[in-house]
Amino acid sequence: MLKEDIKRLLFEGVVIPAHPLALTRELQLDEQKQRGLTRYYMASGAGGVAIGVHTTQFEIRDPAVNLFEKVLAITADEIDRAALNRPFIKVAGICGLTEQALNEAEIAVKYGYDLGLVSMAAFKTEPESEIIAHVRQVAEVIPVFGFYLQAAIGGRVYSYDFWQQFAEIPNVYAIKIAAFNRYQTLDVVRAVAHSSRRDEIALYTGNDDNIVADLLTPYRFEIEGKTIEMRFVGGLLGHWAVWTEKAVELLVAVKHTLATAYADADSMLSANVAVTDMNAAIFDPANAFHGCITGVHEVLRRQGLMEGIWTLNPKETLSPGQYEEITRVIEAYPHLVDDAFVARFLENEVNVI
Repeated sequence: MLKEDIKRLLFEGVVIPAHPLALTRELQLDEQKQRGLTRYYMASGAGGVAIGVHTTQFEIRDPAVNLFEKVLAITADEIDRAALNRPFIKVAGICGLTEQALNEAEIAVKYGYDLGLVSMAAFKTEPESEIIAHVRQVAEVIPVFGFYLQAAIGGRVYSYDFWQQFAEIPNVYAIKIAAFNRYQTLDVVRAVAHSSRRDEIALYTGNDDNIVADLLTPYRFEIEGKTIEMRFVGGLLGHWAVWTEKAVELLVAVKHTLATAYADADSMLSANVAVTDMNAAIFDPANAFHGCITGVHEVLRRQGLMEGIWTLNPKETLSPGQYEEITRVIEAYPHLVDDAFVARFLENEVNVI
């Protein structure tokens, strides 16, 4: 079961960055920078982190690399060391077919993770009923954060009936919708709204192409004579692994907009366009997302939070023109860039050491 303070925070809605992997030039774990990133996310005001996810690089699970448990352990240790006077949500990525997923869930529980973000990408052609059974088994080990991954990067399209069944699984407490598709996003929201557990599941956007609009949009359905409203309350995003302090400010601004009957909706919709433009630079959709991890790394490298953009997969690098695009959006939207905050954070880090 999910701890009550974590559940309350999850439903309030927070910024959850998808935590990158910091490497040395020799492609070994840079533990100092890895721990520093975790501290940066806490200092930024994020409500949690997700580790062992796509942004952390799936190659950490390769036997020759063997970093999955290591990165979960040091992230949890850094959070524990911080002794925050507020709850902080720890999410662990759970991948693979059932045997692997159950093993990863056990490791996550071992290190005190609150939820497992369950990727279903390993199931390529299996029937949806088999995947529901898989998620049920994982949910018996750790509270589940569901994950609708866009088909463009390895996910698959699921039916409305699948999400109806998914929502009924006990111990599912959140769903990250990263379909990058309005039709598929609507399927999940509508399915949850029609489920008996609609009040037990928090919706988080993973649609990096539509972050602010997702957070602003009310989804209303007529169900058994009642109007049921569903909303995205926060985000678990690779995009929020960078410029995180500004992402926290942005979520606060969104909540203010909602609390004031959309008084500043125009500026919020404008911010949606700006955030999407910034995401296009770092996630590289122009090249089928080839540079999405290295794009995140490049921003962190420029700020001094990472030493380089190295990845475990030597084929991953910035796409042609991506460096220039990152420069363009940083210059175009300085109000959404947290360079000054990071500079102060790093100065304090040096002073503490």
